[in-house]
Amino acid sequence: MSGDRKLGQLEQMTEFMNVCANTWNIVTISRIRGNIQPAILQKALDIVQYRHPRLKSRIVRRKDGLYFQTQGTQEVSLQVLDSSVSESWEEVVQNQMNQKFESDRCLWRVVLLADHNDPQSNYLITTLHHAIADALSSVQLHGEICQRYHQIFSGETIEPITELRSLPPVEQLIPKSAKGWRGQLNSIILLLRIVWQKIWYRPQALKNQKYAPISGRSSAMISRQINPEVTQKFIQRCHQEKITVNSALSAIIAHTIAKEITKGKSNKLNIVYLVFMDTRRHLHQKISHENLNFLATTNMGFSQINIHESIWKIANDFKKHLDTSIKRGDMFNIIKLAQLLIDFCFIFPRDISVTFSISNIGQVDIPQNYGELELEEISFAASSALYAGALATNVATFAGKMRLNFVISQPATSWEIAEKLVNNIISHIHYLTSNTMQLRGNINE
Repeated sequence: MSGDRKLGQLEQMTEFMNVCANTWNIVTISRIRGNIQPAILQKALDIVQYRHPRLKSRIVRRKDGLYFQTQGTQEVSLQVLDSSVSESWEEVVQNQMNQKFESDRCLWRVVLLADHNDPQSNYLITTLHHAIADALSSVQLHGEICQRYHQIFSGETIEPITELRSLPPVEQLIPKSAKGWRGQLNSIILLLRIVWQKIWYRPQALKNQKYAPISGRSSAMISRQINPEVTQKFIQRCHQEKITVNSALSAIIAHTIAKEITKGKSNKLNIVYLVFMDTRRHLHQKISHENLNFLATTNMGFSQINIHESIWKIANDFKKHLDTSIKRGDMFNIIKLAQLLIDFCFIFPRDISVTFSISNIGQVDIPQNYGELELEEISFAASSALYAGALATNVATFAGKMRLNFVISQPATSWEIAEKLVNNIISHIHYLTSNTMQLRGNINE
């Protein structure tokens, strides 16, 4: 079964970012307890690569554009890092985020890293070209790798491997109302709205500590985990306030950044933000999470943050805006504008593109136990070097614990400022779970 096809608009954009913007990779990290044998893991990876058309694809240029092509793709190789190496899993992830793909060879990489402090714990780190996967499908892939490993290790009879069908680009899967002349018209209207709001709001972002051209930027990550008790209390509090977890996190991030930028000189800050969204629930056909494909899109919003308002008031405003945007179909209309908006970043590299972004996949729905292996944690991070001055937040909840991986663009944002922001965001979350009073901006000065 051939998985060859022409890249869609979003997929072409990700390859453009890979070549011109120091990558746009999606890195997924699993902490696995058990004695993982690299030879068996390699066999599991081979099975998984055979099963998924995009994992055995490469990107080639033909006369009429870019194509996925399965012929000539390199087999994925497992890189095993010795436990004596002092490199932490965060450092490995950071290196992977900033390593471009030679996309005419292979579109994914795999690293196995032993935990220095616990020989029974390992980190499985996969890096996928964003043209072939989004966060949801990448975490599902980790579950499949663990399942295949267990089957091989335990000597189970493996059924003949059935190759999954190759999915078309997301532009072909969107509802009919977002296609044709009506879709084009709605995309133009959305573009005009974005231009008008940018002029009206004049949004701000973190001040560039040091300017670098796009080619000289890199991604850096700060990771934090919320324990199960606080995670559950935070989710419950959001439900009590009738606010989504995503909106609450967006409000906390926006509030924290606003306080850092204004430094008491003003009570208000205008921002522009991106919320990454899964299109699967809104497509005209059901798509399984196990099908690797880039099926995420973004919602761009503008807002004025008043640091004296409660977090729940700010979160409610975020929720209302997102609900309105979904009803308008902006999540599909922006697909046609994605490359144009990226081009704008290259034409005006000093311009403020984003104040913050958030990608929250919620509860990760894969098993914890795979025979001799136990999946203890799983999270993800996406490269974000392009957006200087922005704080990108990648959120996943698994086994009752919420993991937040914050990504910044360097040298624009210093590690010290980013760490201060991250610590204040985590403090906000703890505060909201320990105090029933509304947060009105009087903590973390």
